[in-house]
Amino acid sequence: MDEALLRSLTPSVLGILVRRGADFAAAEDAVQEALTEAVRTWPADPPREPKGWLVTVAWRRFLDATRADTARRRREDLVDEEPAPGPAPAVDDTLQLYFLCAHPSLTPSSAVALTLRAVGGLTTRQIAQAYLVPEATMAQRISRAKRTVSGHGVSPARRARGRFDRPGDVATVLRVLYLVFNEGYSGDVDLAAEAIRLTRQLAARIDHPEVAGLLALMLIHHARRAGRTAPDGSLVPLAEQDRGRWDTGAIAEGVRILQAALARDRLGEFQAQAAIAALHADAPEAEQTDWVQIVEWYDELVLLTDSPVVRLNRAVAVGEADGPRAGLAALAALDDALPRHTAVAAYLHERDGDGVTAARLYAEAARKAPNLAERDHLMRHAARLNSARRPP
Repeated sequence: MDEALLRSLTPSVLGILVRRGADFAAAEDAVQEALTEAVRTWPADPPREPKGWLVTVAWRRFLDATRADTARRRREDLVDEEPAPGPAPAVDDTLQLYFLCAHPSLTPSSAVALTLRAVGGLTTRQIAQAYLVPEATMAQRISRAKRTVSGHGVSPARRARGRFDRPGDVATVLRVLYLVFNEGYSGDVDLAAEAIRLTRQLAARIDHPEVAGLLALMLIHHARRAGRTAPDGSLVPLAEQDRGRWDTGAIAEGVRILQAALARDRLGEFQAQAAIAALHADAPEAEQTDWVQIVEWYDELVLLTDSPVVRLNRAVAVGEADGPRAGLAALAALDDALPRHTAVAAYLHERDGDGVTAARLYAEAARKAPNLAERDHLMRHAARLNSARRPP
């Protein structure tokens, strides 16, 4: 059974059903039933036209569910005739599904779950495992999301022209994909790799420099994945990573994509972030990092986003480019309640030679850490500095 093929066909099959008149929730349920049937029957009897087979079976499931639901008899005019089996239309509605799943009425978590289900082709169980929540909880989240977008999927006028409404925008779609990427790896689904696959898919369908910028950012970040953890599972900071373990092919591809996007002179936040990541990846050793240019890119990013988190990261870059006291001065202008603010302060104080303050702040940051790996990493720093102060 080619699971990758099934997942790649899912969005186009769903799009065909919605374009034929099925509401999003009913269409998605029918497609999932067709996928289940494919898993059961294809190993013994693979179809000649996989996409056409899925469309036919999904449409039949939709008809069965619609005709059995007396509350929905008003739809009978949509389902009087079943299309003949055969090759599916070549029209690809995947792009519209991206926008529909990023509907502004959805919460970020619901938009992510619906995108993984409808566009990514993942099962509810896989998504639940990836987010470490019970399958029933994730099923409810996806069900609510489907109900939300069902009323926005196809207007009568656009149905006649065979097109979706597109209530989301590019920025929202990219934000959803970025959220997927940042979840990384959990359970039996590598969400970082899945986000890259989906962003590649989006980049093939829409010519937008920020889509390219996000793909470049993902590729460069993901290329460093092997160096991020030690054999014992502990975190390895960027400056201490073995750069020989980085995927140079993925970095080169990301840089090529980024350069083409930047050449269009329509700078966006993902392109700026990718430029910063590329400068880190370009340095053969941490000591050769071009921190001055990184600060300049952070200045651009601040103008684009005015994000406190960006300003926090900029303070670190300033500390590297102009010295730790300059970094501490930049940090002083920010709210100390920001996530990682205490950890950044600890690092800059250590760089400035104040081990006592740094040790205290590392311990405080560890208590605020969002996960066990980061907490242990910060506690090791505190213990190292405290140990250095003790007499032999």
